Amino acid sequence: MNNPNDLFKHLSLSDISDFENIELIPIGAEGLENNDKMSVLSDELPILPIRNIVLFPGMVIPITVSRQKSVRLVKKAYKGDRTIGVLVQANNSKEEPQPDDLYKVGTVAHIVKMFVLPGGNTTIIVQGRKRFEVREFIKTDPNLIAKVNYLEDNFPKKLNKENKALVSTLKESALKILNLNPEIPREAQIALDNIDSSAFLVHFLSSNINAELKDKQELLETLDGIEQATHLLEYMMKEIQHLELKREIQSKASSDIDQQQRDYYIRQQIKVLQEELGVESPEQELDGLRAKGAKKKWSKEVNDFFLKELSKLQRTNAMSGEYPMLMNFVELLVDLPWSEYTKDHFDLVKAKKILDADHFGLEKVKERIIEYLAVLKMKGDMKAPILCLYGPPGVGKTSLGKSVAKALGRKYVRMALGGLRDEAEIRGHRKTYIGAMPGKVIQNIKKSGSSNPVFILDEIDKVGSDHRGDPSSALLEVLDPEQNNSFMDNYLEVEFDLSRVMFIATANNLDTIHPALRDRMEIIEVSGYTMEEKVQIAKKHLLPKQKKEHGLDKADFSMTDAAIQKVVEGYTRESGVRKLEQELGKVVRKITKSIAIGEEYPHKLQATDVVRLLGQENFENDSYESNEYAGVVTGLAWTPVGGDILFIETLLNRGKGQLTLSGQLGDVMKESAMAALSFLKAHADLLDIDYRIFDQYNLHIHVPAGAVPKDGPSAGITMLTAIASALTQRRVKLNLAMTGEITLRGKVLPVGGIKEKILAAKRAGIKEIILCHKNKKDIEEIEPRYITDLNFYYVENAMEVLTLALLHEKVKNPVNFVLQDEAKPNSSVAV
Repeated sequence: MNNPNDLFKHLSLSDISDFENIELIPIGAEGLENNDKMSVLSDELPILPIRNIVLFPGMVIPITVSRQKSVRLVKKAYKGDRTIGVLVQANNSKEEPQPDDLYKVGTVAHIVKMFVLPGGNTTIIVQGRKRFEVREFIKTDPNLIAKVNYLEDNFPKKLNKENKALVSTLKESALKILNLNPEIPREAQIALDNIDSSAFLVHFLSSNINAELKDKQELLETLDGIEQATHLLEYMMKEIQHLELKREIQSKASSDIDQQQRDYYIRQQIKVLQEELGVESPEQELDGLRAKGAKKKWSKEVNDFFLKELSKLQRTNAMSGEYPMLMNFVELLVDLPWSEYTKDHFDLVKAKKILDADHFGLEKVKERIIEYLAVLKMKGDMKAPILCLYGPPGVGKTSLGKSVAKALGRKYVRMALGGLRDEAEIRGHRKTYIGAMPGKVIQNIKKSGSSNPVFILDEIDKVGSDHRGDPSSALLEVLDPEQNNSFMDNYLEVEFDLSRVMFIATANNLDTIHPALRDRMEIIEVSGYTMEEKVQIAKKHLLPKQKKEHGLDKADFSMTDAAIQKVVEGYTRESGVRKLEQELGKVVRKITKSIAIGEEYPHKLQATDVVRLLGQENFENDSYESNEYAGVVTGLAWTPVGGDILFIETLLNRGKGQLTLSGQLGDVMKESAMAALSFLKAHADLLDIDYRIFDQYNLHIHVPAGAVPKDGPSAGITMLTAIASALTQRRVKLNLAMTGEITLRGKVLPVGGIKEKILAAKRAGIKEIILCHKNKKDIEEIEPRYITDLNFYYVENAMEVLTLALLHEKVKNPVNFVLQDEAKPNSSVAV
């Protein structure tokens, strides 16, 4: 049998928790001497041989059973009355013992719990009941069975003064041993204090005394309780003398060992323990770091810095709090990819195929990347440009970075900058701070394992700032090709070359980017997709991806172009394709469900099937309104999710020349309205407008969808045309929309978001569009097939706009202006 303490090395938590449910026979304060009344015991007992431990009456101990005969015995007993006889094996052999190998006096045990351990061994929790003596062994197979005589304890029920003193001395000696031996848990004292029975105290101390096995067996065989207590006290006094001598020797030895020797001794012990556990010692770790450093391709300056830090680490006590911080720093130095570069691929044809396969459209962006590869191929080396992909959400800016990395054969890392407010996230913390670490730039370079990865700076327009510094300013050094070859991280304290990293930033809005930061980047606009492009992207990329993610094959179903177009028009309103992918995912889930439960479903989805699967359409395209009313003009607007059309409504009523603006307009839009009105007042004669109208009629300009904030200069010429139409009561040209900024001199200025605005106009059925002549280059960048059936008018001043937009025909039932003559207030004239 193994040491009983081994039980707790193998039991799981669930097994140990089962101890709460163990039912013990109440042997102790009142019943140890009369425990034979608890149950009738047979004179024939199955015998369990044990090693290394002696079971005393009343004691509860664990026993691990490993021999096959013993395992069969305890399992059989556990199913029966759970009573066995426990005899100690005189020798320590692991072989099956013979009757002559066993002592003849043992203890009857009651099995209170049995555990089957993972290794195949069986552990039982037993409680000793009373002693017995073997008369003869009557059976040895399949297990030992003996005829026994039960032995009665002879312990006085009432103690005289001498016996009371003996018991008191036993308890005091036990407490002294507890104080002298720190390895004994303090809970043992609580157990001693709770023992009231003198007989149980003697058995308890006999079981736990540090004595030889034969001495404990001798105590078990001593039936006279007072005699047993006397022998027990002798053993306890020897143990006390031994512990006191040990403490005295330790005290003398410790006074002769100085602090340095003590530390050396402890370090040697730790080293031995680490070797036993298979853990590298500090010296081995330092040797490993030194070997790694010798292989690094770093400069002499960095190498000297590394050796200096390594020397500092070697001088530091491994048990001090500073050691792990120095270790982390030195490990960072050797883990960084100093001058380790991946080889760029210069197969431009293959690179173009990768970009075309991963992204439909985006010709300008892909062309710029191919140009970069071409220069790199011809020159062999160049400072990496800082590209900034600017456009609405969902157009593929971030995923484009993965395709660039694939085309170049470089590693890919991405850093999200949205909501970043702490400058230390870029530059790192100084090592003097608790919990210091390098900035995310260095962390991602380490993660990539290369000094020239494609590094995506996602959402650079959403970087914030607060009392912890300005991350945008910290990014200046990272993104400046003239400075980033010597980037200094506060934690690293040594320069790191970022000039070979290809940084690609993404942004939705350029206005919120720090001006100096924006100046360091090459802005490439990634505009929204046309209807045709979205259909192709859905067919080639989004739908196959969703089928694969939902466990469907290509042949399970397909969608016609009309069905995809219905999803785009009726359920999404965006420049990108993120929402389109979500809606296609809904369609695929519906089909997946039908396949899974065996329902009928269309194998080729039409537009009507889309409505049935997705429900009623979420959006309706804004349609052009007729020109029956004066003062209503269609404008074009840019929104974060793409282009849209808006209507400017103008109304005149009798008053004192007040201007009212409504529709939740921003300051820039209000200023455009005032500039347009001022221009018309200055040039009223050219449009046959009676100047008295401006003083005697109030002007109200409204932009519908009042709950949506609107701002920007793009509605300048639209407001000019609307006001002029209201003042002249002339019709506006049919199927016409416009966008452009206006000045007080009547000059028309260019605006942005042209592609998105043109797509919105086409969706609304508009045929003619007025733009600033400087926006002609934006139209030329759009593929001709996407702008068929659209006529563009390029203008330079406001009068050209009005000439194109206003017809000479007046609206039906025009307003009859009644104006007061300034010289004769009581007279009036109709205009």
